[in-house]
Amino acid sequence: MSDWVLAYEGFDPAHEGLREALCTLGNGYVATRGAAPESRADGVHYPGTYVAGCWNRLTDNVDGQTVDNESMVNLPNWLPLTIAVDQGDWLDLAQVEVLTQRQELDLRRGVLTRRVRIRDAQGRITGLTQRRFVHMKRAHLAGLETTVVAENWSGLLRIRSGIDGTVKNAGVRRYNTLAGDHLLPIDQGGASPDTVVLTVETSQSRIRIATGARTRVWLSGERCDPPRQLRTEPGLVEQEMAVAVTAGQEVTVEKVVAMHTVRDWAVSEPAETVVAALERADDFEALLAEHTLAWAHLWDRFYTALEDGHQAGPQASLTIRLYLFHLLQTLSLHTLEADAGVPARGLHGEAYRGHVFWDELFVLPMLTLRAPGLTRALMKYRYRRLPAARDAALVCGLTGALYPWQSGSDGREVSQLIHLNPLSGRWLPDVSQLQRHAGLAVAFTAWHYFEATGDMGFLEEEGAEMILEIARYWASLATHDQDLDRFVIRGVMGPDEFHTGYPGAETAGVDNNSYTNIMAVWVLRRALDVLEALPVRRRLELTESLGVHPSEVKLWQQMIHKMFVPFHLGVISQFEGFEDLEELNWEDYRQRYGNIQRLDRILEAEGRSVNDYKASKQPDVLMLFYLLSADELRDLLSELGYTLKPDLIPRTIEYYLGRTSHGSTLSALVHAWVLARAHRDRSVDYFKLLLESDVADVQGGTTAEGIHLAAMAGSVDLLQRCFTGLETRGGVLRFNPQWPEQLGTFSCRLRFRGNDIIVRISSTLLRVSAVSDDVPEIQVSCHDQLLTLRPGESVEFELPSG
Repeated sequence: MSDWVLAYEGFDPAHEGLREALCTLGNGYVATRGAAPESRADGVHYPGTYVAGCWNRLTDNVDGQTVDNESMVNLPNWLPLTIAVDQGDWLDLAQVEVLTQRQELDLRRGVLTRRVRIRDAQGRITGLTQRRFVHMKRAHLAGLETTVVAENWSGLLRIRSGIDGTVKNAGVRRYNTLAGDHLLPIDQGGASPDTVVLTVETSQSRIRIATGARTRVWLSGERCDPPRQLRTEPGLVEQEMAVAVTAGQEVTVEKVVAMHTVRDWAVSEPAETVVAALERADDFEALLAEHTLAWAHLWDRFYTALEDGHQAGPQASLTIRLYLFHLLQTLSLHTLEADAGVPARGLHGEAYRGHVFWDELFVLPMLTLRAPGLTRALMKYRYRRLPAARDAALVCGLTGALYPWQSGSDGREVSQLIHLNPLSGRWLPDVSQLQRHAGLAVAFTAWHYFEATGDMGFLEEEGAEMILEIARYWASLATHDQDLDRFVIRGVMGPDEFHTGYPGAETAGVDNNSYTNIMAVWVLRRALDVLEALPVRRRLELTESLGVHPSEVKLWQQMIHKMFVPFHLGVISQFEGFEDLEELNWEDYRQRYGNIQRLDRILEAEGRSVNDYKASKQPDVLMLFYLLSADELRDLLSELGYTLKPDLIPRTIEYYLGRTSHGSTLSALVHAWVLARAHRDRSVDYFKLLLESDVADVQGGTTAEGIHLAAMAGSVDLLQRCFTGLETRGGVLRFNPQWPEQLGTFSCRLRFRGNDIIVRISSTLLRVSAVSDDVPEIQVSCHDQLLTLRPGESVEFELPSG
């Protein structure tokens, strides 16, 4: 078994959607699912293509309400290529005998290969080999090569190659009662004898997209030019051709594709641009060589190795590489020039309608230590939407910036207002926009980037303004409770996502969610740090332009000492009043339902509410221990006047661990992280579960609708930052390892303050090597030892056993 090849044998209709998602190819600009080229969306296959930042909004009437849904658009399918023999039917694996079928995703090269041998009703055996790529260097190009071997027959091989723009968004079954027709046909036809072009436009956002395909044919290695028939209809263009073959002959069909939208850089008219691109484009092999070289450079930069001898499972190394591969296909150097955020489900499907949530919190800290420029580019997605966030705060009568829970094209809140419970069939109110903590994630990743890079230009130009405005929002949302003599935050939803309000309450939201309150204090403290860190002139410019009055700063200083945090039974309460909720009979529900990950849906279908119970979908309070070190949390609570007792963190972890349904892939990530220091064996168990999240589709069918990008990035980050205890504070690369012995030896390449660094760690030794030889020295600490790492040298730390 190779650690670089994800392989599937045979054809499994029930899991084809999962395979297509995991075999998606992309480059950060565009991605195409790993569907068979001859397939159409039919309930088994779903050939989707998505461009980062291509959105459209449609309106529906649902249950008497008018709702707007903005979606990442499924764009024209460039894959269609099929064959037929003589006057027989076009290829359909369901209508022939499949002798062998194997699909391989080569992670090292970014190439998807499919090998099929079929026998038709006349006994003719045909071999089919297909290779495809989505070019990692040339963002607008892709290629598909199909080689057909007539093993035991002679006759006419018919070939059909085209582009299908009649597609719609239909990749998520529960959305299929809602509008999904986003594309309007504009033009289709031939640009040259071997090239066809299709132009469409999104119906509301008016984004014009052109896709061109150049199809060439070789017979037994010699270029041939068979007659072609052009067939068009609105939204569809195809070419048909035929080649006479004898038994044993090989026909190769090369399809090179270009795609542009009107929003791309240096594009006047997309159709003209794709035609010019295809005229310049080299042949398939030359493009493939260039593409694989780009991947080689990328893997060198993102070098990650879980070496032999680990006990994380037989496919752990492959899975880690697969998840890193999909991260790099979603967020790449091409994202630097795109107005794109961190999509929760990648560019791999239509779940969550492609929206941006708070996933940068789990993705960007890992990326920052590999490709800091990419993190800064992704933070610009948030900075460009700062005006919309200010408007959202103003609508609420508040100051500062309120970032939406779900974001799409322009930064407005695009969370749904009602949602369908598939278990009960009922449409229910959706108040998830009360998850105000998306802005906390923006501030956290901005500050983490600054600490890791020391990029003062980012802080002056973008970071400081975002952090200050987010802090101002929380300061204006909080109110002073006279009885408590503390500041409180009311009417929000926490990260757990189950509790939308109190039992029987008419108004939505809960009060004093601990994660929200404590992270609001964290942001206020960072806002004060920002003002201290900025050069005097820039500080004056910002405070004057934003209207930050000294009295406002004084209020922040009061709030970081007087924010209310609820406790009960020696643990941090999830929110005020959590202790008054009913206990759930977890064992009873597991026996009756088996999978209770979506306990909220189960209870609603029973006529009950999850709001009544001490039950969480995913970590809420425990997110504090994921983001903050024990020392940082202790310091923060101490300034608030609360004592962090030695057993509070482990007691809190145990308390909520037994009251969580694990209805999210993030649950395994966060639990692995927070258990790492005190319960390494249990942490590794959750790490193994996290590795299964998408390859085994542990959420029961959701991966087919799109990967879980935060879980994928988090699996790498557990190795990179959690088990190594890696932090970047005060310009020092700090390690506090708790490396599990069963994970053997791990090594990776990082970038810190301009230095390329190789980290290699086992349970007994940490070695940090400076690859660069022309950069300043840096300080590296491990436990209480501080060493200087000079260019081209290494430092080592022996690690205590246990």
